[in-house]
Amino acid sequence: MIPTSLDWCQTQDANDPLAPMKDRFDLPEGIIYMDGNSLGVLPKGVKERVADVVSREWGTDLIKSWNTADWINLPSRVGAKIAPLVGAKPSEVVMADSTSINIFKVAAAACAMNKGRTKVISEPGNFPTDLYMLQGLTEFLGPDYTLEIVDRDKIVDAIDDNTAVVLLTHVHYVTADMFDMAGITKAAHDKGALMVWDLSHSTGAVPVDLNDAGADFAIGCGYKYLNGGPGAPAFVYVAERHLGKAKQPLTGWFGHANPFDFVDTFRPAADIRRMLVGTTGVLAASAFETALEAFDGVDMQVVRKKSQALTDLFIALCREKLSGYGVGIVTNENPAKRGSHVSLSCDDGYAVVQALIERGVIGDFRAPNFMRFGFTPLYLGFEDTYRAVEIMAEIFQTGVWKEPRFSAKGAVT
Repeated sequence: MIPTSLDWCQTQDANDPLAPMKDRFDLPEGIIYMDGNSLGVLPKGVKERVADVVSREWGTDLIKSWNTADWINLPSRVGAKIAPLVGAKPSEVVMADSTSINIFKVAAAACAMNKGRTKVISEPGNFPTDLYMLQGLTEFLGPDYTLEIVDRDKIVDAIDDNTAVVLLTHVHYVTADMFDMAGITKAAHDKGALMVWDLSHSTGAVPVDLNDAGADFAIGCGYKYLNGGPGAPAFVYVAERHLGKAKQPLTGWFGHANPFDFVDTFRPAADIRRMLVGTTGVLAASAFETALEAFDGVDMQVVRKKSQALTDLFIALCREKLSGYGVGIVTNENPAKRGSHVSLSCDDGYAVVQALIERGVIGDFRAPNFMRFGFTPLYLGFEDTYRAVEIMAEIFQTGVWKEPRFSAKGAVT
């Protein structure tokens, strides 16, 4: 039985080893932020860093800053900071482009490494961009290539001698269901397939060990649990054993072995920089680099323990306080099998979420009827979780969510 009293929650906060981490973030007063799985909050120091880049490095030092401020190595520096969060060597991770572009690059590289195999596997309900990019890739590669969308309980059986690559999202963006990374990777390797993991809903909230799992490639975004800022650059992981062989198709000049030689023929960098494409967006990259300092000295196992406790509490409180309001628990109730967000089903979920936002509890909505609540242990507490469900119960009790203004949808949900 999970304790759900306010006193218990306050005691947990008082004894929380991660409680001091909240001071590393600029959180608006009176806001309970439960959407870090979609956009992380602003870490302290980022505003000052970006201002310095604009006023001094760009404004005063101008183009000299590619050398004097080492702008040229931003992708590698940021990648090295992400590496310990995903169980990789610094030389295996680089900041680059967007998640969508990186999916195309690594999936194409994997297909090229597995010539003669023409099947690509993913699952239905994966984040749409994963499926869209794979659809585009297989169409681009020609009629011999097929994308097979397989239910997750049948994926292992679907991997065969014609499978080039399997691409799955470690933590599902709606349900928060978490794959057995090592088990699925081994199943792919047993059939000679290569494994790509999308870590967008894992990195920064769930301990990940790509090298221990034997992963071949991985990608992830920078603006969710990593708090890199809106539209922050993404990252790419390539296992060390593949670095000399993986050839991605977007052969831009920043991926060249010596970009400032300005030669006509592309020659890929020998290291992870071969996954780069174009010129780095320095402002966004600098913000991301500073944002990652929020993880300095943080033990991801401690983060995971608190995440599981917070999500356990939230689920228990929802069962206790939202009974009879047509709310269902979508997320797996086994904490070992879920990530760091919880989804609830509700026919009027969009309006309820908008009413919550007006009351200072920020979650989000995903079609057709899912209310998502993210638990970022570095800045969310137990009392926050208690208050969020208490406010949601009040919204249902009063019926305030029925006001027409809460049903008016914006372009972004």
